Amino acid sequence: MSDAQAPARLWLVGAGNMGGAMLRRWVASGIASDRITVIDPGSPAVPEGVRVLAEAPDGDAPDILILAVKPQMIDAVAEAICSAEAAMLVSILAGVEVAALRSRFAARAIVRAMPNLSVAIGKGVVALHGDSEAPALRAAAEALMAPLGHVEWVEEALFDVVTALSGSGPGFTYRFIDALAKGGEALGLPTDQALRLARATVEGSAMLAAQADETPAILADRVASPGGSTREGLNVLDADAALVRLLTDTLAAATRRNAELAAAARS
Repeated sequence: MSDAQAPARLWLVGAGNMGGAMLRRWVASGIASDRITVIDPGSPAVPEGVRVLAEAPDGDAPDILILAVKPQMIDAVAEAICSAEAAMLVSILAGVEVAALRSRFAARAIVRAMPNLSVAIGKGVVALHGDSEAPALRAAAEALMAPLGHVEWVEEALFDVVTALSGSGPGFTYRFIDALAKGGEALGLPTDQALRLARATVEGSAMLAAQADETPAILADRVASPGGSTREGLNVLDADAALVRLLTDTLAAATRRNAELAAAARS
C-alpha cells in the first residue's frame, strides 16, 4: 500500500500471532508506523515507531479500528473502547457476525475479515464481508488488506465455511506436510531429510498449482502415468473418495465450531 492510500490513523486491538503478523506486513508494505497505535496490555513486540498502549487513548477515534483478539474478549474490548467511533471497524474475530459487532461498536461501517497466517509473507488469503456496499468503503478495505495477499468478498452466510477452509487451512496443510514426511520416515528416510523433501515438494506443487490454468485434479492426473507409482498412490487417496471425505469432515468440524462461536457472540 502506498503512503497516499494509508489510513491517517489506525488502531490495532491485539497484536498476537495474527494481529502481529498483519501489523509487520503493513509496515513492511509502506504504511507509516507512526500512523499505527497498538492497544494491547501484553506489551507485544512491534515494528519501530508503532505506538503501544495498554488502553485505548482519549481523544479522536481512528479512521480504522481493527479487532484482532480472541472472540471471547469481544465484550471486554467493546466496553474499553465504546466511545471510539471509527470510520470503519475491521474485525478478524472468528464466528462473530456483523450484527453482533454492530450491537457493540459505534463504527460507521463494519467489515468482517478472515485472514490466515500466510499474511506474514504477503501470501495470505483474506475473506471480507461488510455491512455497506459503498464503493469507497470496499476500496478502503481492499487497499488495507491487499498487502497481505489474496482478497475476496464473501457472503456472510458462507463466512464460517471460508474460515474453516482458508482461515484454518494452513493448520490442515501443515498436518499434511508432517504426515507426508512421517510416511517417508516410516519407509526408511532419515527424519530430517524426509521433512526437507516434504516441505520442498509441497512448496513447489502449490506454486505450480497457483500458476496453472488447469485444475489441481487435472495436474494430479498429468503426474500419474498409467500403471506407474504415482497412480498406485493416488488409487489409495481416491478409493471411495477417501481424501475428499476426510477433508470435508475436517472442514465441517471447523465450520461447526465457527457457528458455535457465532451463537455465543449473539447471546
